[in-house]
Amino acid sequence: MNRYPIWKYILIVVVVLLGALYTAPNYFGQTPALQITSAKSTVKVTNALATQVDTLLKQANVKNDGVALDGAGLHTYVRARFADTDAQFKGRLALEKGLNPDPNDPTYIVTVNLVSNTPDWMRAVGALPMYLGLDLRGGVHFLMQVDTKAAVTKRIQGTQAAIKNQLREKNVRHAGIDRAGDTIIVKFREDALRQQAKGIIQDQQPDMNVVDATEGDELRLVVTLKPAALKATLDNGVQQNIATLGKRVNELGVSEPVIQQQGPDRIVVQLPGVQDAAHAKDIIGRTATLEVRMVDETVTPGTELNAAIPYNSELFTVGKGVPVVLSKDVVLTGDYISSAPPPSTRTSSLRSAST
Repeated sequence: MNRYPIWKYILIVVVVLLGALYTAPNYFGQTPALQITSAKSTVKVTNALATQVDTLLKQANVKNDGVALDGAGLHTYVRARFADTDAQFKGRLALEKGLNPDPNDPTYIVTVNLVSNTPDWMRAVGALPMYLGLDLRGGVHFLMQVDTKAAVTKRIQGTQAAIKNQLREKNVRHAGIDRAGDTIIVKFREDALRQQAKGIIQDQQPDMNVVDATEGDELRLVVTLKPAALKATLDNGVQQNIATLGKRVNELGVSEPVIQQQGPDRIVVQLPGVQDAAHAKDIIGRTATLEVRMVDETVTPGTELNAAIPYNSELFTVGKGVPVVLSKDVVLTGDYISSAPPPSTRTSSLRSAST
């Protein structure tokens, strides 16, 4: 009879026990839950919110299996568990009404999802359930397209403003700086000034091609993006949107989502197990643009509504600190996806701008 050293039997037993331990989480199933995250960067998720959520659910007579603060850092959230989906959706209605007095300006995002029932001590040792993909579990599939034209336009606008400031700093006079599509045209009356400006632009804007041109008696510099810079602008736009989408998906509490580039300007987003497809679209679909502009100090504060607005400035009457007159020249710009793609049950397509 063949006999093996005792340590081999011990090793087999240990491997079997570890295999059983890390397989067990798949048998615990999932529980309906609500995840509450902040909709504003100025509002933090704390234990006070967990207490408020518990109070609102009790006032609405919605039974829950526990409310707790989870996550860490910027991804902190409150999670409430329920015995069934009826209680889950009743709880969602109660929380959305109680936490967001103004539905048009929500303070918190209440998301429907499923949470594993794996015990805490198993999760602590890394024993997590196997997360099934979209084909086995169901969920939502988005195909998103980056608005590459808007990305290039933003880059050209920023370069146009930079050239104007650089020529002003060097005291190089010009007859105007215009934009025609993806081309910047700088006009001059003297060739010496044109050549001086050409040297400045080439030195300060290495990503741009600068070519002499004439239009009748008018001397011009034609400034365009180099092919390598154009490709880098488009690639950066796609990568920026992928990073932003990743932050948005965290608000949905999806385990192992798929966010990846497809082709030169498309992004595939797969959210396995998402119950509320419409809400998922609201979270990740809308594109918002952030622009930093300088205040036009030629307009006296307090007279914005009655004063003559300069040609290169714009009057804003909606928002914080208005009315205010801002320069049309963009100092800094950035685009990010925030919510609301077009409605669809499984697959949707949308356009999102990016820098």
